[in-house]
Amino acid sequence: MLRCQQRLPYGVKQDTQLCAARLPPSRYVAGGWAHPSRRGVAARFFREDRTSIVAGDNSAAPKLAEKVVEPVSQASVTAFTGDDADTLARPSPPSDPTPAPSSSAEPPPAPSAAASAATPAAQPPGFYARRLLVFSGLVLGYAAYYLTRNSLTYTAPAMVADPALAFSLAQVGTMTSIFPIAYGMSKFVAGILGDRYSPTLLLGGGLAATAACNLAFGAGSGLAWFGTFWALNGLMQGVGAPSCARMLTSWFATAERGTYWGLWNVAHNTGGFLSPLIAASAASAFGWRWGMWAPGLVALALGAYVLLACRDSPQAAGFNPVEPHAPNTTPSPSSSLSSTPNGKGNANGHPHASSSSSASSTSASASSTSASKQPGLLRTAIDNVLSNPAVWALALTYFFVYVVRQGVTSWSVFYLIDQGGVADAAQAAQRVSGLELGGLVGGLAAGRLSDLLIRRQRQRAEARGADGGGGKEEEVGAVGVRVRVIMAYTAALAGALALFRSLPAGSPPALQWLSVAAIGFCIYGPQMLVGLCGAELVHPDSVGASQGVLGWVAYLGAANAGVPLSYLITKYGWSAYFTALTAACGVALLLLAPLSRLQSFAQRQATERERGQQGQASGGMQPRAA
Repeated sequence: MLRCQQRLPYGVKQDTQLCAARLPPSRYVAGGWAHPSRRGVAARFFREDRTSIVAGDNSAAPKLAEKVVEPVSQASVTAFTGDDADTLARPSPPSDPTPAPSSSAEPPPAPSAAASAATPAAQPPGFYARRLLVFSGLVLGYAAYYLTRNSLTYTAPAMVADPALAFSLAQVGTMTSIFPIAYGMSKFVAGILGDRYSPTLLLGGGLAATAACNLAFGAGSGLAWFGTFWALNGLMQGVGAPSCARMLTSWFATAERGTYWGLWNVAHNTGGFLSPLIAASAASAFGWRWGMWAPGLVALALGAYVLLACRDSPQAAGFNPVEPHAPNTTPSPSSSLSSTPNGKGNANGHPHASSSSSASSTSASASSTSASKQPGLLRTAIDNVLSNPAVWALALTYFFVYVVRQGVTSWSVFYLIDQGGVADAAQAAQRVSGLELGGLVGGLAAGRLSDLLIRRQRQRAEARGADGGGGKEEEVGAVGVRVRVIMAYTAALAGALALFRSLPAGSPPALQWLSVAAIGFCIYGPQMLVGLCGAELVHPDSVGASQGVLGWVAYLGAANAGVPLSYLITKYGWSAYFTALTAACGVALLLLAPLSRLQSFAQRQATERERGQQGQASGGMQPRAA
């Protein structure tokens, strides 16, 4: 028999210290006093009131109520005599003649599930310092991937100039063509397979492997040797981005993820900036072999740092999940009651209830059963990613974004020489350098802006709930908010392309640099946010697969910025080139329009839970008249 853990009211017999002592008062209805049925009262008590007694904290109450109290049988709840029930349920008439509100009345409106899912969970001390350490590993680690990826670009001139090596530009072109093919395949496969392995191990181990490929490249000679290890380098490069995406979604909640994703995106620009400084400087000072060895040694050291600093998720470091509603990130019932950061029972440090043992054993058996029935890699990828139309819409958007990005990167120098009045390639390259700097600012601004808009959306939803208003159909999910930012950036990108094209020949260099920087600003915002939307749209265990699909399609777009655009330029001139890039922006906008209201995976799960709780609340108590 369960006994109440709260002091009983005066007048209740001590031998009836039952949980039913917390029965709500009777209601006066036409014809007499109506007492709630014992079954309905007990169900309501175990759903709501018991939670506050056992858990002691409203934030963790719903989960503990389900895990601790559900196994209790109905017979043990209602097994008391009618006299006892009358004693417990017959209060004195109210002094106010106004009838008490019905217990079946609707509860006060609460914030929407979309708003609550975007709210970061409370964390124990030391969480933010640990998260900053993990984030530093992500930024430095992925920047090191760019060192080992771009090392050949800045070492190749020294290789061609070495008479002992007898290396030609054609051989350099052969190796350069091998790398993107291997990298595109690797990113797709690693994204799917990587969801079953530790992202920390993949990020750090993959970086060490790329470092080893660079070291081996510099130790040998001959096209076969170079081609083999450069292809292996491309295969190892594919694990970097999906692993970073998984850890970013694990360590940062929806309302702050855009800002930190944008900060992590700085690693692209940082690695690209440091590559010529390290590789080219070492090659010119100590020979071409050191142009490969120096980036490899730096990457090897940073790979060790990644393995020491990073952890897969907050739970792996002893903290709470950042997304309280995200499934499969909450410990099992047994672990949540016995293995928590503070080591004191539940997540809030309260003692365990005596009835939790049966719940733990039941949940443990259920967990083992579900683990034994875990679907395969291909089935998981199909169910969570490949069968999701929104993922493919984002992937096709990525395709056209990369057509514009690679098209500007590859052909803007030629355009400035041919149509912009620039004397040589060196001067044109100085003007095009604004692309990366503008992209750096654009990526940071896009992430921060999307976070601010999501917080404002959450505040509006909470205000509607506090005022008792509806309008849930008007809410826009977190992914939808970011998609709208992408659409604004894409429309601005079309305008920036038109501005760049309209500059007359011989325009001031500063104006040409600013126009290219504006294009970079508008390109890198969508490039960063599309990947973030793909990560937030799918199950947390499928983030790597979504990044693999997006990256694979994106590099197909980058490949189409080569031969097709060169054909348009030679056949129809530069006007066709700008028309094609502007059309790519238009197609991207059409693909994004249906996604402008999407919720993230965590928000969809929170909405389903909220509906389930509302259904239980509406059917939990059915009062009857005497």
